[in-house]
Amino acid sequence: MLHVSSVPFLTFNRKEWSSLQETIPLTLSYREILNLRRINANLSMNEVTDIYLPLSRLLNLYIHSYVKRQNVLEQFLNTQNRQHTPYVIGIVGGVAAGKSTTAKVLQALLSKYPEHRVVELVTTDGFLYSNKVLKKRRLMKKKGFPQSYDITSLVNFISKIKSGVKSITIPVYSHVIYDIIPNVQQVICKPDILILEGLNVLQTDHNYHYNLPCVFVSDFVDFSIYVDAPEYLLQEWYIDRFLKLCYTTFYYPDSYFYRYAQLSERNMISIASELWTKINRVNLRENILPTRERANLILRKGLNHIINKIQLRK
Repeated sequence: MLHVSSVPFLTFNRKEWSSLQETIPLTLSYREILNLRRINANLSMNEVTDIYLPLSRLLNLYIHSYVKRQNVLEQFLNTQNRQHTPYVIGIVGGVAAGKSTTAKVLQALLSKYPEHRVVELVTTDGFLYSNKVLKKRRLMKKKGFPQSYDITSLVNFISKIKSGVKSITIPVYSHVIYDIIPNVQQVICKPDILILEGLNVLQTDHNYHYNLPCVFVSDFVDFSIYVDAPEYLLQEWYIDRFLKLCYTTFYYPDSYFYRYAQLSERNMISIASELWTKINRVNLRENILPTRERANLILRKGLNHIINKIQLRK
């Protein structure tokens, strides 16, 4: 493996990054910003204004430039009313890093700009193989690892999105039943922006048929964000999330993890720690963390999910 000693990132502390929001007029009302807390009760107002507002404005500038480039191509080809292809934002990070919160906040913010763009959110969980397939291949304890995904279907999906397909349906994953939901699909219809969130968005070297053209998901991503945190914090957040699920989602009898909700909290913590050590930590070290420096932007978190450093690729 090639090791690069110096990666071309600009590094900002929280104060420096927050000051960048002053360069562009505020487009959201106080009430609209406040409503974003419904996405995650632990999301603070400061996190939205200091981190996500400047990020959304940066992305909006990139999207403006992307649209202009498409118009240039249309002018060169002498075509009119050509179907513009969506701008794809990839969001990556370890389990419990807060990828889904970042994705949902950006979806809300980007849809509020004056252009009123349609922003769709897709998670790569929908492209996991069904439990039936995973059991047959003895991969149930590798769910989330590269080999547990139908990578061909995922690449085909993102390829069609970037080809300007007007409407496409994809599978839906349920964390309650811990499986793909039978006969349920998400319809993606002509988005201006697609946010693709998952562990594997920047991975490149697993489960490909090498007799075919070597095309990866990341080849279709216009801007990628890695949500980063120290390993000990990811473990802590994973255990906290596991406990919350035991008292909520897992408590339903049809939940795949219903049996865990019947245990004492001490046993719940013990099981969560074992799952982290034997599965999620291994996947983080082997497959997820090595993709971090491939991202266009890294959000580095500290205690309480507070982002304290931002690295932006030059």
